[in-house]
Amino acid sequence: MKIIIPFFMSLFLAAMSFAQEESPAPAESTAPATEEKASATVETTPTAAPAEASSPAAQKSEQPKAAKKETTATTAAATKPATAAAPAASNAKMSGKNMSVKDMENAWEAAVPKHDFATVEGFVAADFTGVSSKGKFVNRADMLSDYKKDKDTYKSAKNEKLNVKMLGPNVAIVTGRAREVGTGKDAKAFDRTFLFTDTWMMRGGKWQCVASQVTKIKG
Repeated sequence: MKIIIPFFMSLFLAAMSFAQEESPAPAESTAPATEEKASATVETTPTAAPAEASSPAAQKSEQPKAAKKETTATTAAATKPATAAAPAASNAKMSGKNMSVKDMENAWEAAVPKHDFATVEGFVAADFTGVSSKGKFVNRADMLSDYKKDKDTYKSAKNEKLNVKMLGPNVAIVTGRAREVGTGKDAKAFDRTFLFTDTWMMRGGKWQCVASQVTKIKG
């Protein structure tokens, strides 16, 4: 009997020890499950990538707009210099550059009714000499002074006939007739006709009038 009791006690102790060794197993088994769940959660977070993947498409749709703006700016920049160049071309024309002698004669007469002093001034050479319609010898200052004093109102002023004779590449003689119709400062109507001879020389890439003689034959 004494032998049986210790035997059962040994079995009981052995069973208790075995139970204690087996009991941590569930905790260990739950830990991996938790880790697997955590890892699964980490792996699923990149699902936001599709949302981010849409951003390149949005960027792609915005790129044409940006390109369109750049194209518009480039076109505007290209157009702006073209518009700014117009006054420069106009100034070059009135100064006599890139104009023929005949064109300059017509521009001169067209400036008369407008009282466009700048155009006439640009055509006359510094050493100009001539004879006015009043039968007086004039230089550049005299001729331009008479032009400034003109207060008549014109209905029309144009060249009716021009004849250009070239004396080499740099000298041209122009003969012509000009008719001017309007009202004088005394309120009286006038109809005048002039015959003229102008001498032009090419200087510095443009024609300049160096001499002129004007005779009034009517009015």
